[in-house]
Order: sequence, then structure tokens, then C-alpha cells
Amino acid sequence: MLRKLSVFPLLLPAPALAHPHVFVQVEMAVVFDVQGGVGVRLDWVYDAYFSMLVTADLGIDMDGDLQLTPEEQALLDTQIAAWPADFDGDLEVVQGDTILPLAPKRDHAMVYADGIMRETHLRPLAQVADRSAPLTILPYDPTYYVAYSLAGPVTVEGRGDCTVDIIPANLDAAYSLVDELLYGRPASDVGPDEDFPEVGRSFADSVVVTCAGLL
Repeated sequence: MLRKLSVFPLLLPAPALAHPHVFVQVEMAVVFDVQGGVGVRLDWVYDAYFSMLVTADLGIDMDGDLQLTPEEQALLDTQIAAWPADFDGDLEVVQGDTILPLAPKRDHAMVYADGIMRETHLRPLAQVADRSAPLTILPYDPTYYVAYSLAGPVTVEGRGDCTVDIIPANLDAAYSLVDELLYGRPASDVGPDEDFPEVGRSFADSVVVTCAGLL
């Protein structure tokens, strides 16, 4: 998400080195279509500070009325919509030990309202390994540069025989892992040119979708 912004490197003040840098609320729906396809629709609601940094850097909403002109909206769309080849969308869907491949995003939209940016898109599953097995969905940034947190209930669209269970991340274990990998250094001491350990998955809540019938 955020790494795809061409303006992103310009937005962070030098002292802001602690992880995570950006906080994103995630609204999620699991979507079944009539052709038998499965996808995950995500709404990423950016935090107010980062939304302000992006709009300021792009030079949009400079009058502060929290409304974008068509030209400003087009600029925001072009900066957000083009994902680089090495960005996987900060989403993992698994069945058992199998990570399922995801198709390119669809139905991408960008909304700016009340000073907050909201990015919406659908990630279809390219294939399902086992039509009888539950899906486990984890939204996370591997480097924990971005902290994703689930907001509101996870819904299921297109069928009525599925249940959703949310397994919160074990934060004590996640912070212990960070401490172990950094050899006791505080995260705030990790400089901008250093690689932060890929601990994001440990901070991710898991969404488990179980259906009575085949997926």
C-alpha cells in the first residue's frame, strides 16, 4: 500500500524512526461471486496524520476545506493506484500451510473525506487449494512499517453458510520476537537505512472463514 506511493519517501520526518510509522484501520469483507470465485475486499482507512502528510506533499486540499477538485482527485488516484511489481498488497490468505496466490486487485477506489484517506479494492484469490478447508486471512506489512488493525466486523457476501472467527495477535510474543531479533535494541534506534526484521506477521490478527459447503 504505502510503499507504492511515489511521494512516500518525502513524507517522513527524519526523527520518526520507530516502527510502526503508519496506522491503518482495515475493514474487510469476504466476497463469493456467482461464478464460484472468492475474493477479499479491503478498505484501508489511513490515519489522520499520514493523510495530512500525503495531501500536503501532493499539494491537494491546500484550502483546507477537506474537499478535492476533480484535478486533485485524479492526482491522488494516480499516486495511489499504481502498485510497483514488488508490492504484494500486504495481504496473505492461507489454507493450512499453503499460501494461496492472489490475483491483481480490482475495483480500486480512493476517497478523501473529512481529512481522512480511504482506499478500497478487491483481491480475488487466483486459486483455492482445498475447497473444503477454511480460509485464514492476515492483513499485514512484513516489515511492520505499517500497522494494520481490524475495524468492525468482518462480513461475508454472496453466501449464508459461512462463519467468521477473529484470532487476535499475541502481542506479547510479537514484541518478544522484535526484542530477540534486534538483540535488545529499542525499535526507535533502527535507522532509516537499516532493514527492520520482518515481524509484521506476528502482529497480524487472523480472520478464519469456515463454510458449511465447499468454497
